Amino acid sequence: MRPTPEQLAAAADGTLPDVVAPGLTVLFCGINPSLYSAATGHHFARPGNRFWPALHRSGFTDRQLAPAEQHLLPRYGLGVTNVVDRATAKAAELSAAEYREGGVRLVAKLARLRPAWLAVLGITAYRAAFGAPDAGVGPRDEPLGDTRVWVLPSPSGLNAHWDLPALAAAYAELRAAAA
Repeated sequence: MRPTPEQLAAAADGTLPDVVAPGLTVLFCGINPSLYSAATGHHFARPGNRFWPALHRSGFTDRQLAPAEQHLLPRYGLGVTNVVDRATAKAAELSAAEYREGGVRLVAKLARLRPAWLAVLGITAYRAAFGAPDAGVGPRDEPLGDTRVWVLPSPSGLNAHWDLPALAAAYAELRAAAA
């Protein structure tokens, strides 16, 4: 059910629980929750977000999961978290300090959960959180602790530089590396 304007407004600065388990193959890391996601309680829930279709088309899942099925991700060896926990209407509302603090929290989370791979979904988010201004899409040479890192484009419908087939192909490269 679509959130009402009142529910969206009430979701500002809200948070979403991570979908995680120890020893995941890939922990996907969004920038931060949208108001829509915070209002529904589901990651990547906005109808224009392409995370769930890209996940399926890349071969990570055997069918396209709905946001409400996010609890099934650990069965596939997958999980979801965010760099910044605070829900906003746009990622541009986040401060540089929030990104840096989110990067520190993410490293601690990785040490606790020990996923094989971290997939940061957004080049700008990775650059800001980890002080890597020249980072691009693809694998990073530097792991975060024992976790290897791959930077992927944001699946947001606002990211016009990457259409769904290109996103799915980028996700498939990570899937092949993680296999």
